[in-house]
Amino acid sequence: MLAVVLRRLGLMVLVFAGLVVIAFLMTQVLPGDPARAAAGRNASPEQIAAVASQLGLDQPVWRQFLRYAGRLLHGDLGTSVVTHRPVLADLGEVLPVSLELVLAAMLLNLVIGVPLGVLAAYRRGRWADGLTRVVVLLGAAVPAFWLGLILQLVLSDRLHWLPLSGRLTYGYRVDDLTGMVTFDALVTGRWATFGNALAHLVLPAVTLAAPFIAVVARTVRSSMISVLDADFVQLARATGAGEWRVVVRHALRNALGPIITIVGMQLGWMLGATVLVESTFNRGGIGAYTVNAVLQNDLYAVIGSVLAIGVVFIVANVVVDLLQPALDPRLRGGGRAVSGLSVGGRPDLAVGPAGVTDPSAPDVEAGADNAAAAPVPVAGVQR
Repeated sequence: MLAVVLRRLGLMVLVFAGLVVIAFLMTQVLPGDPARAAAGRNASPEQIAAVASQLGLDQPVWRQFLRYAGRLLHGDLGTSVVTHRPVLADLGEVLPVSLELVLAAMLLNLVIGVPLGVLAAYRRGRWADGLTRVVVLLGAAVPAFWLGLILQLVLSDRLHWLPLSGRLTYGYRVDDLTGMVTFDALVTGRWATFGNALAHLVLPAVTLAAPFIAVVARTVRSSMISVLDADFVQLARATGAGEWRVVVRHALRNALGPIITIVGMQLGWMLGATVLVESTFNRGGIGAYTVNAVLQNDLYAVIGSVLAIGVVFIVANVVVDLLQPALDPRLRGGGRAVSGLSVGGRPDLAVGPAGVTDPSAPDVEAGADNAAAAPVPVAGVQR
């Protein structure tokens, strides 16, 4: 296991290095002059040249990159020409805002998408399957900004059920511990503030989660259909196990691999998709910060934003890679495939395409004596 962790960490470092190169080269093709943006609109050519020299923008691209990479190794992401603050400090303020939204949307994604996918698989070919597929496809087809505006119009402007935008109503206060208002209010025991922040979070979380729910539901459905037709599921049903236990304990547990993989990837996608949602609901997160940096030709802010989103994506995928062997023993090196079922009270028995087998039984091809060995009795599937 340690070797796997070290290998994944090594790959993570290589991917991050490639991301740094791509992000830096990407800023070189952005329209506009970063030196002019830093010097100001009314700056003279001499002032612009002085700022370019101060920022190192008058040097060759390869030298600029080496200079930036050297500073990056010391934790310096540069200084924003808009806020005149270190980019790392800016990201420390805007990233928690977006992570709060992403985590809320991911919670809705799992709570809604997984049950819908399980229902569609269990009732495949019936009206519940068709209705579920239509609903999730509509959620994926609707543009995020349009859905956000409709939710604001109906639930906020007309019905007055939820706040229109922002993160907190004026007058509510919370101690800034992590930058996530809901978490900070919950930890400090400010229940009124927590309720108000949660109400502000509902509409943007639903808007962000809608297209991703469709992907999770379809992934769960496809994975569950293949597992529900497996021999060990039919064996569990034949022994009298309840349908709830068969579907949740045996089928869903063995179908988690593709689900966890897609959820890990969605975490990074959600963080990148916060741009439109944060603009619609006036939430100042990393999406709005990145857009403003691009419009203002804020070179180091753009690179820092891309790197921050990339790091979240990389870490999420590394965590998924490490979780997969823990959830699916078949992915562990050196081991045989197991189904997760305990047959006859003996976890060493495996259920495969050939039925229930005992790895400790003698090989029937070893000799005539072994061929005459008595079969291993199997009492049944442990409920």
